[in-house]
Amino acid sequence: MFHIVERTIAGRVAAFIRERFGADAPVSLEQPKQASFGELAIPAAFALARQLRQNPRKIAADFVAAIGPIPGVASLEVAGNGFINVRLDRAALAALMVAGEAPAPPASGGKIIVEHTNINPNKAAHIGHLRNAILGDTFVRMLRASGRRVEVQNYIDNTGVQVADVVAGFVHLENKSAADVAALIASPAVRFDYYCWDLYARVSSYYHDHPEALEWRPQALHAIEHREGEAAAIAALVSDAIVDCHLKTMLRLGVYYDVLPRESEILHLDFWATAFEQLKARQAIYFETEGKNKGCWVMPASAFKDSDDASGDSKVIVRSNHTVTYVGKDIAYQLWKFGLLGKDFHYRPWREYDHHTVYVTTDQPQQTSVSFGAGYQVYNVIDSRQSYLQDVVVAGLRALGYHDQAERSIHFSYEMVALSPRTCVELGIELSEEDRQRPYVEVSGRKGLGVKADDLIDKLIDKALEEVVSRHPEAPPEECRRVAGQIAVGALRYFMLKYTRNSIIAFDLQEALSFEGETGPYVQYAAVRARNIFRKLEERGGTLPDFAALLDKAALERQLADEDLWQFLLAASKSGSAVERALASGEPAHAARYAFQLAQAFSNFYHGYPVLAEENPERRAFLLWLTACFRSQLERTLDVLGIAAPEYM
Repeated sequence: MFHIVERTIAGRVAAFIRERFGADAPVSLEQPKQASFGELAIPAAFALARQLRQNPRKIAADFVAAIGPIPGVASLEVAGNGFINVRLDRAALAALMVAGEAPAPPASGGKIIVEHTNINPNKAAHIGHLRNAILGDTFVRMLRASGRRVEVQNYIDNTGVQVADVVAGFVHLENKSAADVAALIASPAVRFDYYCWDLYARVSSYYHDHPEALEWRPQALHAIEHREGEAAAIAALVSDAIVDCHLKTMLRLGVYYDVLPRESEILHLDFWATAFEQLKARQAIYFETEGKNKGCWVMPASAFKDSDDASGDSKVIVRSNHTVTYVGKDIAYQLWKFGLLGKDFHYRPWREYDHHTVYVTTDQPQQTSVSFGAGYQVYNVIDSRQSYLQDVVVAGLRALGYHDQAERSIHFSYEMVALSPRTCVELGIELSEEDRQRPYVEVSGRKGLGVKADDLIDKLIDKALEEVVSRHPEAPPEECRRVAGQIAVGALRYFMLKYTRNSIIAFDLQEALSFEGETGPYVQYAAVRARNIFRKLEERGGTLPDFAALLDKAALERQLADEDLWQFLLAASKSGSAVERALASGEPAHAARYAFQLAQAFSNFYHGYPVLAEENPERRAFLLWLTACFRSQLERTLDVLGIAAPEYM
């Protein structure tokens, strides 16, 4: 509800500035440094001072004297050199909350496309992929909670180098046919994504020891792109099977997708060919006739580097052997996302999970009537090491004249995930004495040194299960395991979310699973405690009172004269505001931080106000209502973070 009051105030202030001063000053609302200064501060007088050439404190005083009443505001006060402190009408805010919050209205603007996860379909997902998927999924949840229309895409690079290397391993190191690979996939004794994890590491090691074997890669790439021979058949089997494994892994974390655009269709439906002709026609790329890029189609460095620093190598878009680089295909893909290519995929259902159908692209006409793409804004969740390539993709849009779409093409970047040394030890990774002293240990899937996502989730569940069983030995085993799974996923998701995107994460098992501190289990525990108050009320034969009938404005004013209760109510009113601020900054970490602060506030409330022991009827009804507010906002915020509130902890 707090964000509704904020919007009302900001709208009234903006209208008054236009009417009174004939100016359009930015209207932002700030949080005062101390609670005693009020609930909000308006710094608009400082911006107006520059335009009107007047003292900001005088402007603020005139402002306060002339603006008149604002719904939800008790008073305005001039402070400092020109701030306007806002004191809210406590009972008015509480009455809005008693009436119940309406769902977020559909936001203006077109469809937002969020592409995330996009793991190479050549081996099992690892811990680094989890940060991508969790960030992307949480950002989607935040957008939807604010009323935006969102489409979730998971790009499948099924014709790339990584798949080619696994194909080369099957063909040259293991002498396996497509039929052999199909049998491996079907075998209940083989975890196929784990098998390919090991094979990929073996191939990388073999290349290192036998450089001449690197010729296997372009051979496999050519066969895959042109759908020729046994190698292409193996590639299709491998990529489809691994994608299935990845979706199952992500489903454990509550991550869903709408469509899986595949690179193979970008090639075979001539998406790339169409984009290639457009790029050549606009002279966005040129054919290199000399030097190290001779025979390649390249984009000049001046197109994607800062205009004041156009030095550096041009970017190869088409290699001299006529194969297309990743970035070339991604330009075509980005054009399709914005509906600029004049082409579309065909779509068929891939799988259905919890009544949600995931579609995959195909080059064969289908009976389905679904459509995807043609977004207004596009977020690509890709790690920061890919910033250069993302710059090239945006430069491709600009070179084709799509400047607005280039501005709405956003690289949602993030830093890598490493492991704490003690977590490496817990997961059975051998460390040198030097590595044991490091703050974090980097992992490498290519070298086979890493943590598979499912292994990490399993380890978290096992450790959470030990705690759950020790606390609830009488609970059925299946129920304990379900609760342990919710705690484990909550711990993992919160740990990945609590750091800003530009922070390197050193994942630590013990820290993530702790019931104390800034962790997922701490927030979950607060939600469980809130729910338990109502469970105990029911066990004692009590029922919830009619809050709307008992808590009229006069009652709310009496109860909220207690400053602590007012601060608790404020904390419970800000979930919508927290999500909006997290969206505006592009930082899901801000929503995670709010969840922790809300849990802290509830813990203080829980210990300071024994709800069920309160004898005064009005105070008891108010405390029960405030508990219900805490519970609903904790559960709502956890849901935005993709975290469940368990039955017990």
